[in-house]
Amino acid sequence: MIVVTGATGTVGGHVARLLCADHPTRLLGRSLSRLRAVVPAADVVTADFADQSSLERALEGARALFAVTANPLEPAHDAHLLAAARTAGVQHVVKLSALAVTDDRADDLITNWQRENEDRVRASGLAWTLLRPRSFMSNTLSWARSVRAHHTVATPQPQSRNASVDPRDVAEAAVIALTTAGHEQQEYALTGPQAISPAEQCEHLAQVLARPVRCVEISLERAYTAWAQHYPQPIARALLDSARRQGDGAKQGVDPTLARLLGRPATTYRAWATDHAHRFS
Repeated sequence: MIVVTGATGTVGGHVARLLCADHPTRLLGRSLSRLRAVVPAADVVTADFADQSSLERALEGARALFAVTANPLEPAHDAHLLAAARTAGVQHVVKLSALAVTDDRADDLITNWQRENEDRVRASGLAWTLLRPRSFMSNTLSWARSVRAHHTVATPQPQSRNASVDPRDVAEAAVIALTTAGHEQQEYALTGPQAISPAEQCEHLAQVLARPVRCVEISLERAYTAWAQHYPQPIARALLDSARRQGDGAKQGVDPTLARLLGRPATTYRAWATDHAHRFS
């Protein structure tokens, strides 16, 4: 049995659907209805990261765990999940982290939280695999409403490049690590096949949609104000720090690891945009 956390999220949902097709899989979360919407026939169980005993019950009988946590303001969630995994006899944890942990210049809340999570995984006594993706191509879905209504994307630093990755590729790599041997005690940098800027992404969207998509630059200060309206201030500040590092070129390195794991080239942004064109129309 493989247990998937974060199944209602972007990568976790893809992992759940891939695993459930061929492997005994259990989806763990707080809402049965939301979990069942991911894979209607899946084995689903409710648990709360704040309640270790509920996690122990959810992990009973599991051989492997795909671990996704989402709240850097609650570091105890990861501690509870790993402790429950040990108690339940889980053998292998595949943890979704972030490539920013390898950047010495990254000292923001989210990156330091991920570093601490990785340290916990290494110290857990379990077999582990760390997945470190760059930013997800699907983050550009936040532009969809503006593209539909105004044919416009407003973004800071539109010429800065990021080797963003298709979350479906990350999910496929996770399934490989969860279901095949040889990935224990490995750290995988997962990037797309090229570094691409927001302006270039808008060009691809325009071509896919066959209509103009205008990229408009906004200041980092304006972007921070928008983030602060949706996230707690420490998280908004971390997003600002991350954006500044992208502007300094920290996120444009392309790594061949993902293509090696998948046995094929990593998905391009153009291919991702083509598959998701309906979301922008």
